[in-house]
Amino acid sequence: MFEIAEIGNKLSKEIYDQEEPKIRHSILEAQEELREAKIPCIIIVSGNEGAGKGDLVKLLNQWMDARAIATYALTPPTDEEHERPRFWRFWRILPPKGKIGIFFGSWYTNPIVDRVFKKIDSAALDLELKRIREFESMLVNEGVLVLKFWFHLSKKEQKKRLQELEKNPKTAWKVTKLHWDYFKKYDKFRKISEHSLRETNLPDSPWIIIEAVDNRYKTITFTKTITEALQKRVEAWKRQKKEKEPPLALKAPELNVMASLDMTQKLSEKEYNKKLPDLQAKLNELTTDLYQKNRAMVLVFEGSDAAGKGGAIRRVVHSIDARTYKIAQIAAPTSEEAAQPYLWRFWRHLPRLGSLVIFDRSWYGRVLVERVEGFCAVADWKRAYEEINNFEEQLADFGMIVMKFWLTITKEEQLARFTARENTPYKRYKITEEDWRNREKWDAYTAAVCDMVEKTSTENSAWTLVESNDKYFARVKVLQTICDRLTKELH
Repeated sequence: MFEIAEIGNKLSKEIYDQEEPKIRHSILEAQEELREAKIPCIIIVSGNEGAGKGDLVKLLNQWMDARAIATYALTPPTDEEHERPRFWRFWRILPPKGKIGIFFGSWYTNPIVDRVFKKIDSAALDLELKRIREFESMLVNEGVLVLKFWFHLSKKEQKKRLQELEKNPKTAWKVTKLHWDYFKKYDKFRKISEHSLRETNLPDSPWIIIEAVDNRYKTITFTKTITEALQKRVEAWKRQKKEKEPPLALKAPELNVMASLDMTQKLSEKEYNKKLPDLQAKLNELTTDLYQKNRAMVLVFEGSDAAGKGGAIRRVVHSIDARTYKIAQIAAPTSEEAAQPYLWRFWRHLPRLGSLVIFDRSWYGRVLVERVEGFCAVADWKRAYEEINNFEEQLADFGMIVMKFWLTITKEEQLARFTARENTPYKRYKITEEDWRNREKWDAYTAAVCDMVEKTSTENSAWTLVESNDKYFARVKVLQTICDRLTKELH
């Protein structure tokens, strides 16, 4: 059983004075090696009130190169943060490669406090802890070094510490009514904290419990543990193979969902011109309801090259108030985006309540182009299915409406459209050498798409496959599907 023990470790001044300069030198060297290796690091500082956590955070900024450290003292969520899924605020401030992020308060704070004060029940707490495990596992898999410290004080020692701080005019400001309110629930906090630590004590991101009674012991243990963890992580990086892992050959899918589609479906121009304005008017009405009912929506558009994603998106936004939507056009990651975990650049585009975001290509690039072209390791795209499902589940649990469209055309129709683009001067910009190269891997992309649909089509965010050989049919199907889903969600 994972429990916080009370032992009473102490360190003499003589030993502290011997160790302190050694650690200051070593931790600075280790930080520089971490920067050169481009390894991101997260340090979580949690524990009892009055344990001196703030002083330790200040110490790290003094002993280490503060230019490569960002410290976040997380306060209650702002209105902007309340309008998005809970982890949005944490994704925004993740440290890039080579930097250290110190979280003074973290994703653990609100669930524990809310459970102590009965704002959530045990099931809700356990769901939050599950989300935390998924989040931290993703960080570790993305190469982030996650260090989690819990500074413990006994009930007797915490009361003594708070009283001493309160009596001293120079430190009285550190103790507020909230500290004493928390102290009154010490036993409840301890029980729930122990449960939370036990449930999130992961092999690659374990909790490190440090007694906070003796300041010298606490300081040396904290800084020495960080130093050794940084050194160990850099050594592991040096041992890693530098060779790029070859991509796995893609086999033909056992169930080719694309082959089962009726690609002959068409809509006459007359029918199209009749249905289009009616659907656009309906969509305008529904997105107004979306705003008034304070809901948010995410639309994902993926598909074969030249399948008509842009045209479908234009017909969708034509009827939506421009103040309530944004189009996120996803291309190859920038240097800023490449320095972060894969999903970071998609979290940052999430809509606030009352609005919607349209992703023109999306997080599915990892299991499509990155997989087929070998732009990421096999292990990365294999675990991406679960990470994507967890991501979309969080959006749905928050109340976001998530819709995903795959627009598909036949190989013959794609060739006709490519040729037409090359022969039409004002469309020539739409065709590139990369499009032709991708076409040569048609079977590999088909297999990847089938795997993607099978593994990421969930109850709350199912894929809609759009037969797009006929553009009129495809556009109407997209609009009709969006209207049907919004009607179901809002009425």
